[in-house]
Order: sequence, then structure tokens, then C-alpha cells
Amino acid sequence: MRLNLNGPTMGTRWSVNCDVAPDRDPKPLRAALQAAVDLVDAQMSPWKPGSDLMRLNRAPVDSWVDLPAEMLYVLDRALEISRLSAGAFDPAVGALVDAWGFGAVRDEPDAQAIRVAGDTSRCPAHQSLELDLDAGRACKRAGLQIDLCGIAKGHAVDCMVAVLQHYDIRHALAALDGELRALGSQADGQPWAVALESPEPGRRAVHGVIELQDLAVATSGDYRRFVLVGGARLAHTMDGRRAAPVRNDVASITVLARTCMDADAWATALLVAGPSDGPAMAHRLGLEALWLLRREGTLVEMGSGRFDSAAAPQPVTTHSPS
Repeated sequence: MRLNLNGPTMGTRWSVNCDVAPDRDPKPLRAALQAAVDLVDAQMSPWKPGSDLMRLNRAPVDSWVDLPAEMLYVLDRALEISRLSAGAFDPAVGALVDAWGFGAVRDEPDAQAIRVAGDTSRCPAHQSLELDLDAGRACKRAGLQIDLCGIAKGHAVDCMVAVLQHYDIRHALAALDGELRALGSQADGQPWAVALESPEPGRRAVHGVIELQDLAVATSGDYRRFVLVGGARLAHTMDGRRAAPVRNDVASITVLARTCMDADAWATALLVAGPSDGPAMAHRLGLEALWLLRREGTLVEMGSGRFDSAAAPQPVTTHSPS
């Protein structure tokens, strides 16, 4: 029997499709899945003043803040990916997110706030946030504002998968926005088919299909949340190295990984790194990624890992699932 479960979280909805025995009661499973994503939101939301993330952001520099183990786990991985990506993935961009109108403070860019955020001397989070995992605490060594939106949703998907495993479910697909993770295959042995969205602002279209089995996928791009400045589309993703929104030829970047947390963070890092530095980073770190690039009015593909067949830029052929 195929169960389709879903619920609200983080301003959007989570969903799970799973193949289970016909006598499975879905109510306890749905409640456990909702509780798992609610916990992530309560700990890591920049929109909830009482979240653990906001407690950390409000804490004075050089003061230790006790944090839950789940959040420290995410912070630790976020700092590691920040190091490996040379700051392309940077969770210390919260002030920039707010200044450009993508956060909880305002809903449009504010010139004064942008100047303040841009002029503030800052360094990436892996150089300015210290973790003491044994003691369960963190300490800011500079005046930074942490934003985990580039990794928390992926972690929430992983938490849903952990719930499914606890309930001895072996065939499932968990999703939250553009982050998905497959637990096993479908019950009939077929992989889970996931649509790769075409990066076209204002409309929903399928570019292609990716098949997943015990694998996660995440996509980042500039086509859903952006601002137009001087005719240029500036994505909601921030480039902490430039203290400004991402601005390059990447329309979308899709990453495969064993965990959705990693896929989510690396999709952000490769979007920020852009078409010049991103492919070298992906090859160096063994990442499986597919870029859709805007070039001269059309889309071209570029890939690494299993997408290496698209390594040389080529026109995109849009197709629908079979």
C-alpha cells in the first residue's frame, strides 16, 4: 500500500511517499514525522525569535551558548563544508539575507542595511564560530549572524528518513521543497523517479528525471526567490565572500549525496562558486552535480560524477517523465 503523508513546516510543506503493509496505521507515523520537522524548525529557524539559532545570534561575542545536540551536529557539518568550499558555503550571512529582504526583518532590499552589512568587517563562519561538542555549546568570536537555511531543510529530510527507519519502513521518498531523499527503492524494486525542474521564473516545467535509491538530491537556483536590480536577477542565496547576492550564469545546480543535509549545503556552495570555480571544486571533492547555465539566451548543461557525460557544455533538451 502506498501512503502519502504531508504537513506544514518552515513556511512550506513536507511530504513522504512510502510503501507499507495494508494494515499500517498512518496516524502515529505522521505525528512522528511532523514532530521531527517541528524540532528542526524550533531549533534552527531564523524566523522564530525563541529558536536556539536566534539565542546564539543574540549572544554577545566571546560568550558560550548551550545548544541542543541536533543543532550542534548541523553547525559542525556546516562549518566543515564552509572550510572545504573556501567560504562558498557560509552560514554567517544572516545580516546580508536580512538586508536584501530575504529574511524575517524586511521583505525588500534596504540600501542602508545593505551598506552596513557590506561594510562590516567579517570572515566566514568556520573562522569565527567555535564549537565545543563535548560540552554542548558554541561561541561566536566575531559579531556574526548565523543563518542555517542552506542546510537545515536538508537535515529535516534526513530526520524524516530516521523516523521512517525507526518505524521499519524500507521503501520511501521524503521531501521538503527542493530537497529529497530516497529510502531504498519502491516496493516493486524500481527506483524513485524525481523530477528535475526547469529553471524558468514564473512557471513550473520539468527539465528531466533523476532516479534515486538510497540517495538524496537537492537543487539551488536563482529562479524562485530573487530581486531585480538594474535589470539583473540576483538570487536569494548570498555570496559571503562578496557580501552580496549570488550573481553568475548558474540558473540551477543539482547535487546528489548520501545525506540530504550534504546535498543541500553543497548545492548552495556550488551555486555561489559559480561556473568558473564550481566544477573544479566538485571534481576535487568527488561531488555528483549537474549545472544548468544561462548562456546567450539558452540553457546549457555541465556535470560532474554521474553527470560527467554533460561535462562539455551542450544545449539542454527538456523532456517529461516517461
